[in-house]
Amino acid sequence: MPEETAYTRKFRKELMAGLSSLVLLAVLARAGREMYGYEIAKAVKAEGEGGLIFKQGAIYPVLRSLNALGLLNSRVEASAFGPPRRYYAITDEGRQALHDWQGAWTDMRQFVDEALTAGAALS
Repeated sequence: MPEETAYTRKFRKELMAGLSSLVLLAVLARAGREMYGYEIAKAVKAEGEGGLIFKQGAIYPVLRSLNALGLLNSRVEASAFGPPRRYYAITDEGRQALHDWQGAWTDMRQFVDEALTAGAALS
């Protein structure tokens, strides 16, 4: 596989900045239970095809941000092995945001797909 260019890396980073919140809310909603950061990171990684889409360290600032917005609840629990773990769960407000954001994503994806299809037809 050819090496990714700097502008492609920048484009991916900008895309992920917005989509990571949507994906993390979806993972927690689907789990239907509290999950700690590493568990969430594993679930996200498992959903990506053909490689690492999210870097594990990039997930934690997004989880903290979602928590600060009230879209997630969190609690810290001592761990028998290693440092304490912070567990996250989606709130009712988080479920509403997920619903709203899924609609926005669907609209945006359709718009982009149509723009790309129209562009391909012009080639």
